[in-house]
Amino acid sequence: MAADNAGIENNIRRLRFEFGEMTQQNLAERVGVTRQTIIALEAGRYAPSLPLAVRIARLFGVGVEDVFKID
Repeated sequence: MAADNAGIENNIRRLRFEFGEMTQQNLAERVGVTRQTIIALEAGRYAPSLPLAVRIARLFGVGVEDVFKID
């Protein structure tokens, strides 16, 4: 997993709230990471691995490109 976000923005926070106000902890548990990872992703301090990006997108029922945007 890349530590540098390389210009990746995300819609995780918005999707969590649209998905029944899901908590960071609940999202983390459902995709198999720590809450700290979700916090770092939302803050743009961490770029996800491809498998993690896919798990997050599938959970919300959207495409990866609907969750993550590259500048």
